[in-house]
Amino acid sequence: MSLLVKITLSAALILSIGVPFGAFAAGEKTRGRYKTALGANLFLFFGTMVIAAVLMFNGNAFAAEEAASAAGSASSAAGMGYLSAALATGLSCLGGGIAVSAAASAALGAISEDSSILGKSLIFVGLAEGVCLYGLIISFMILGKL
Repeated sequence: MSLLVKITLSAALILSIGVPFGAFAAGEKTRGRYKTALGANLFLFFGTMVIAAVLMFNGNAFAAEEAASAAGSASSAAGMGYLSAALATGLSCLGGGIAVSAAASAALGAISEDSSILGKSLIFVGLAEGVCLYGLIISFMILGKL
């Protein structure tokens, strides 16, 4: 991949994180502002991933794979394995974060009313965090096959 493509993708990824929260950070703190910023962030991030996939697999992938196989280096199948491991970890942590945010806020509210249910509420928060660990285990299994 050329240096220009790498710089462009790096800038697009940085902007996909910085622009939504910078653009929607001004003004009154409302719940809708964060939803809008998160939606814009996800749209820009996955848009960048689609553009990166198009640039990386633009038809010359088979010629590059044959040249890489002849040279003895890793093929594009290994790259897809690394990508799948990253997606398994990233998406499971995203889901785990959403689950922990819901479970922890409910647990804090319940604990403030009755402190005797601390142990039960910690179990539910721990179960939500377990989703991240399952994704990490799956990514280790994928990386073990490469």
